[in-house]
Amino acid sequence: MRAWQLEDFGLDNLRLAERPTPKPGPGEILVKVSAVSLNFRDKAIVDGVYNPEKMPKNLIPVNDAAGVVAEVGPEVTEWQVGDRVMSHLYSHWLDGAPARDEPDWQLGGPIDGGLAEYMILEANSAVPTPANLTDEQAATLPIAALTAWFSLVEYGNLKPGQSVLVQGTGGVSLFAIQMAGALGARVIATSSSDEKLQKAAALGATDLVNYRTTPDWAEKVRELTDGQGVDQVIEVVGGDNLNQSVHATRAAGHISLVGFLGGMTAPLDVLSLLYSQAAIRGIAVGHRRAFLDMNAWIEKNGLDPVIDTVYAFDDAIKAYEHLARGAFGKIVIRVAD
Repeated sequence: MRAWQLEDFGLDNLRLAERPTPKPGPGEILVKVSAVSLNFRDKAIVDGVYNPEKMPKNLIPVNDAAGVVAEVGPEVTEWQVGDRVMSHLYSHWLDGAPARDEPDWQLGGPIDGGLAEYMILEANSAVPTPANLTDEQAATLPIAALTAWFSLVEYGNLKPGQSVLVQGTGGVSLFAIQMAGALGARVIATSSSDEKLQKAAALGATDLVNYRTTPDWAEKVRELTDGQGVDQVIEVVGGDNLNQSVHATRAAGHISLVGFLGGMTAPLDVLSLLYSQAAIRGIAVGHRRAFLDMNAWIEKNGLDPVIDTVYAFDDAIKAYEHLARGAFGKIVIRVAD
């Protein structure tokens, strides 16, 4: 099979190679990959800033994949050849609280991922593809959509009439806007671009804040909520941005820390957090059971993933470069027609 492999850190070292097509072992399935989508995590792995000590040489990157079962291994009864499936980031996190070693079993690093013509999935962690989505659409779900769902619903228990602050217009944020709006929440979206804010409004954002022209955006969010703050925040930046999120959250509200665009450390104002009594929870995607719950909701309520650009398999480098520049919606790589 053809596969992109990371021979060393740096995008120049991501190279297309010929590798033996793997054979599924007991409890495994072989998937013919149709499409994958990129996340910030994928860029960080290539750049060597995401758990570099765990990444093996010649890693096949990218978790988010959708395709068709090509072969089933011994002892597999839940899948048949021809079934449409998606990857799940944590191949061992099926439900409940995560184990300490869940990061050791992540697809796309340190375990080989889906930027190849075929990939191996553990049968009990693979997820059926929603019937109303194409494989290219489904490939956008495993990290970005599940992170938004896990934050808003599994952890946040979002109710109609509550308010949600969504930061930026990256993949997680766009899914959060769509889901929160569909669940009956008031959605306040922030961005540095008025054009992107208008696109966010078309997806369901009810209030828009340009943080470039309104640097004290947290105070603006308080004004929009009669001084109270929002019920939930989807925090994608990290770093010092976390302090503004605390200010923008209502007393005893929820902050889902899902990203680290602004840095992997945060100089937290402890007193403000104590006074607010807000709960900050790290969200590292979610477990398989929540993935199944989300897919059932998607099939019932409909959801149209926002895709910026679809690249050909041979143009994977261009896809990564586009991700680095920024996009409105997901960057998808079509592996097979």
